[in-house]
This record gives sequence, structure tokens and C-alpha cells, in this order.
Amino acid sequence: MNRTAINTVLNWSSGKDAALAFHLLSQDNRYSVTHLLTTINAEHDRIFMHGIRESLLDIQAEKIGLPLIKVKLPPSPNDELYKNAMRNALEQLKLEGITTAAYGDIFLEDLKIYREQQLAGIGFKGLFPLWKRNTKELVQLVEQTGIEAIIVCVSEKYLGKEFLGRKIDTALLNDIPANVDPCGENGEFHSFVYNTPFFSSPIPIQQGEIVYKSYAPATNNDNWNSGFYFLDLFAPS
Repeated sequence: MNRTAINTVLNWSSGKDAALAFHLLSQDNRYSVTHLLTTINAEHDRIFMHGIRESLLDIQAEKIGLPLIKVKLPPSPNDELYKNAMRNALEQLKLEGITTAAYGDIFLEDLKIYREQQLAGIGFKGLFPLWKRNTKELVQLVEQTGIEAIIVCVSEKYLGKEFLGRKIDTALLNDIPANVDPCGENGEFHSFVYNTPFFSSPIPIQQGEIVYKSYAPATNNDNWNSGFYFLDLFAPS
């Protein structure tokens, strides 16, 4: 007997992990992704940590054909502000009968626990389709499934700016240092997806300037106590 698919909101970062999560969920008839949700730096109109222009995010959502919910926050929101903003966004989805939220997290236990605790407080269930998957194999899956993404942000603690613009594929695995996770799960790098089988067509992109930014640690997590190089991308007019 066929069950009705569970309507799900996917936390969409604009990068490869979110795209892989969408791909895997689309292969699972238990779930149906009905909405995308992204946090935006309201001061700069860019996706947090990825640094991607909001206009490119809009194009991604258009190519996927799903409504996009934007949670706009100040550049350095505290935890309470972040939690309240996310809670408000999810409460609105709950009114539409959606109580499942999917993420592209892979192995960060503390982050998964945090998400699940926050979701449980408003009656949501967390879904983690990439959880505990081998990250080298996930990079191979990116290539196999036709997801095309490039690196748009690197942490200077792990990678040089020469990695900006590199395509996420198996060739990359030969070049990244041994202390860098193949999927950048520890914050070593972030990516932007410009083509997937579930886009209506590829997104034409042009590479702009490289920008360096230093972030003071907001937590005891030393991974964030460093500088980052960002590759600006834009759609040609």
C-alpha cells in the first residue's frame, strides 16, 4: 500500500551537500521536498558563510521550481535571535502542515543534536539523508549524479585561495590536503551549485573578485577563528 509522501522543507545552503540531500530525498518516495529555506545576511544580501549573492539563490530556487523561504538576519546574530527567527519561519510552515525539516549535515554530532532539540520544541522532526555517509564517496556521488558545483569559500587554516573556483569532483580529492574533509564538513570550504539534474537548466555564472574576511570566534569552536577567502559569483546580464 502506498503511503502519502511527507511534505518536507529542505535547508538549502546553495551548495553541494544541500543538492545531494535533495537528490537523495527525490529518490525516496516517503518524502516530498515542498519548500527551500535559507538564512541570509540582511546587511549584504548574501548567504551566510557561502557568501553567495541572494540573486543567485533566487535563480537556484527558480530552476528547482520550489518556493524559497528566506530567514534574514544581521551579520553576527546571537543564538537567541537565530533560534527565534528559525522558529518563526518553521511555525509558518507548520500552518501548512509541514513538520519535517531536512539538512545536509554529515557527521557533526553537536550540530545535529542542536537542530533536533530546536525542532522538537516546535513539533518538527529532523531528517538527515547524508548522515554518516563516507564523505569521499559523497564527492564521487556528486560527480555520478551530475551535480556541478564549484568552491566559493575557503578557510585559510586549511586551504589556499587557489582552490576557489575548483569544481567539486573526484579530481579534487587528489589535491586537497589530508587534514581537509572531502566535503568540507568541518568548515574547510563551501560550494555553489550551478547545475543539477533537477534544475530546469544550468545557471550561467561569471567569477568576480576574491575577497578576504576575518571572523572573530563567536564560540569556543576554533574552526571559526580564522580568515576566509570568498569568490564572488554573479549571473551575466
